Amino acid sequence: MLLVFLLAGVLWGIGVMMNTPHSARWLMIGLLYVAVLAIQVALPAGNPLRMATGESPAPWLIVGGFAAIAVGYRAVLRKLRGRAQAEEAKVAPAQDGPFSDTELNRYARHIVLREVGGVGQKRLKDGKVLVVGAGGLGAPVLQYLAAAGVGTIGVIDDDTVENTNLQRQIIHTDDRIGMPKVFSAKAAMEAQNPFVTVRPYHRRLTDDIVDELVADYDLVIDGTDNFDTRYRVNAAAVRAGIPLISGALTQWEGQVSVFDPAQNAPCYRCIFPEAPAPELAPNCAEAGVIGPLPGVVGSMMAVEAVKLLTGAGTPLRGEMVIYDALYGESRKIALARRPDCETCGKQVVAG
Repeated sequence: MLLVFLLAGVLWGIGVMMNTPHSARWLMIGLLYVAVLAIQVALPAGNPLRMATGESPAPWLIVGGFAAIAVGYRAVLRKLRGRAQAEEAKVAPAQDGPFSDTELNRYARHIVLREVGGVGQKRLKDGKVLVVGAGGLGAPVLQYLAAAGVGTIGVIDDDTVENTNLQRQIIHTDDRIGMPKVFSAKAAMEAQNPFVTVRPYHRRLTDDIVDELVADYDLVIDGTDNFDTRYRVNAAAVRAGIPLISGALTQWEGQVSVFDPAQNAPCYRCIFPEAPAPELAPNCAEAGVIGPLPGVVGSMMAVEAVKLLTGAGTPLRGEMVIYDALYGESRKIALARRPDCETCGKQVVAG
């Protein structure tokens, strides 16, 4: 019998390593049980295979009986729990207004802010934000948008969680290494706030889908680290007439700005008409980045998103904040729109 239990353990371990669902793991163990029982019944006494798997069917029938009792007990409990929850739903008081009592309590610190209030929180709940990238900048952006109560959050990324990400991408955890980043982020966001809807897109943002995807959101946040994607996202945001919040990191320094030609602010290509040579703008893997820096810059990007959705304050349209973590300094510079910009030069400004 020990051999059978060892085989069951091996099957379960393989299932864990392959991230297969619990139901599939139990199915494999069930098939093993049926095979062992068949051996005990079909083969004559003294057969080596029968001897190696318990010698007699009686112990296995007892094990199967206990397993059947346990499964039945769990099924009954699940049915009773579902019935109780249904009864509770029937007698639960109807929700007045856009927020439940739990949500009102959760967002109380927002609602007491004069610049946000209940109206602003409702705008957050009705808001839809697309985040491109679930890495260094995307991680804090996604966490704070979910915590703030932004109703619909899309996240697109074709990458998976790696060990090297965990030094700064704190939305991901060690046990999710190998998982697609969008699903890892979704799990963390829903654990943080079950009142938001997360739309994960595990794929690369390509020209054939970017316009349709961006058009379904109120604003876009770009947390990527390559210029091709930045230009693609910028052009789609300009065509859709929605704001783009863009951030960038290198070593100890970060920057953030709101690009919004529809409101007479420059677009990304106005400021960066051409991608620099790779050696002049290395990515984080090549140049390195201090761990907390993406949290600082990503949080600033999330604040800009909240401001745009609620109408609070003055967003960073036509301005860029540059933060130097090494020396604890920040500065703000003005950005001008270029009339000859190939992306937004002919766009009509909203009146």
